[in-house]
Amino acid sequence: MDFTFTEEQQAAVEAAKAVFSGVAPDQVPSPALTPGAVAEDFDRPLWARLAGSDLLSLVLAPEHGGAGLDPVALCLVLREAAKVLARVPLLETSAVAMAVQAYGSAELAAEILPRVGRGELVLTAGANGRTGHDPAELAVTAQQDGDSWLLDGVQTGVPWAQSADRIAVPAHTGTGRAVLALVPRDHAGVTLADQVSTSGERFAEVRLDAVRITAHQVIDAEGGWEWLRDLLTTGTCALALGLGERVLAMTSEYTGKREQFGFPVATFQAVAVQAADRYIDLRAMEVTLWQAAWRLATGSHGTLPVTGDVAVAKIWASDGVRRVVQTAQHLHGGFGADTDYPLHRYHAWAKQIELSLGPAAAHEEALGDLLAAHPLS
Repeated sequence: MDFTFTEEQQAAVEAAKAVFSGVAPDQVPSPALTPGAVAEDFDRPLWARLAGSDLLSLVLAPEHGGAGLDPVALCLVLREAAKVLARVPLLETSAVAMAVQAYGSAELAAEILPRVGRGELVLTAGANGRTGHDPAELAVTAQQDGDSWLLDGVQTGVPWAQSADRIAVPAHTGTGRAVLALVPRDHAGVTLADQVSTSGERFAEVRLDAVRITAHQVIDAEGGWEWLRDLLTTGTCALALGLGERVLAMTSEYTGKREQFGFPVATFQAVAVQAADRYIDLRAMEVTLWQAAWRLATGSHGTLPVTGDVAVAKIWASDGVRRVVQTAQHLHGGFGADTDYPLHRYHAWAKQIELSLGPAAAHEEALGDLLAAHPLS
């Protein structure tokens, strides 16, 4: 077996490192010092640089102006984005675009995907449902009415909704089937209410009241929403990994310079053991991430459905990133809470990522259900 990344995937990482090299994690006001959102919009100049480096078209097929790469490549880029707390809807736009490409109509793909690759169209997804605890597709009803669909319901915690051009909204039909509607943000009947994430970003509650959209804007292929949900969750795990790696590196740099009793604190056994434990967490997060991303990329069959691998990755990502930032704060001492130092920002982002699309406990429950339904013996 070959566990190395392909030349194309490695080239995507190098391009991402070049684009993100000039991004400062503290380029917006601190969420700890800001009563509302840290900014009204995402980082548009960075978005333009991502488009110019072909990273927004990375996962699009060549016929849509892309490189035709897979979820593994997307996760590699997201990993780099998280190291600098890049404030762009890269995960949401890329994941929705891939769902349109895989499950949408040719008309919808031709309308959306080339513009996504050029950075002209921003996409997001409502994946948290009404409360953040219930399946997202149950929060909105979809009723087919001739050549159109009627949508009613609420999705909470939708990232970048105020800046997105289209919002991918999962909904359930009268037969219990899940569909995915791409709703324009300014469509009649769509109302956005501001929310602020733990990381200080501007989110929204999206309310749909008798929203009528054409049939070609709805993806009703079997498994479309479920695949997008798994990809969003896997991408969130990639963000957790990149953030955790950067935080551990910051901790290594600090403890290597900070001295007590005439020696760097990194040489103390208690400090080294804690850092080593967090390194083990990161390696577990990494291997479970690539397993989930590989299953999504290849469609490979296993004893459990791909959702099981995604659940394992999210369990490790949620618990692991929390442990990494908590240990980092501890080993930094009071310096870690200084708002002039970026560690507190990473802590806020880590908490947002930990709970995004379900905390570890929710995925443990889902994994238990899968194990009960698919015995391993």
